[in-house]
Amino acid sequence: MDFMVNTEAATLSPLGLFLQADWVVKGVMIGLLLASIWTWAIIVSFWRRLGGVKKSIVKFEDDFNKADDVDAFHRMHSNSDLVIARVFTAGVSEWRRSTTTKPIDRDGVRDRLATTMGSAVANEVDNLSDRLNVLATVGSVAPFVGLFGTVWGIMRSFTAIAAEQNSSLAVVAPGLAEALFATAIGLFAAIPAVIAYNRFGHSINRIESRLNRFADGFHSTLSRQLDVAGR
Repeated sequence: MDFMVNTEAATLSPLGLFLQADWVVKGVMIGLLLASIWTWAIIVSFWRRLGGVKKSIVKFEDDFNKADDVDAFHRMHSNSDLVIARVFTAGVSEWRRSTTTKPIDRDGVRDRLATTMGSAVANEVDNLSDRLNVLATVGSVAPFVGLFGTVWGIMRSFTAIAAEQNSSLAVVAPGLAEALFATAIGLFAAIPAVIAYNRFGHSINRIESRLNRFADGFHSTLSRQLDVAGR
């Protein structure tokens, strides 16, 4: 015997589930879909941006290691928008300010150089991390928003059972389907956000380590020049 219930494919399609949902669940679905679109836009832009930053750091370090004249190299990159170039420029600027007065306080110059370049690295990392908090927020909040839609849909199903005095699948299925669909959308928004947040956080940590290594190396180079100048 075949049992006929109101669960046609069209009714249980994503569009059908959205259209038959009440305004609360529709609002949840729309909000989660917008969050998902925003998340993917951030993921794509971050992926392109961090890829460009990594390549620029490698090229800048290679050019710096080949340079014979630091001043000439600085003139070439003083107006550069590269992350590592701004760290380099901050060090050169502090070096020039700290070595204009005589006698030179070598220990003070070293401390100021370390502080200036450390601050420059921290500032660049903060700029790179901008909007990562959006991924963290979506990843942590979206499942609960979807769960709210799920609970509301289940409540609607129980209301339908009470109104119809019937607990058959035809009565319960639409509300349960839209409830589970809200959960699915919440996970669809949250999972990529969490994965991207962890991945991009790791990439930014590696960029920060590389910038700090460059700053330490440049600090050592300037420190040796201080030793020569003090003789």
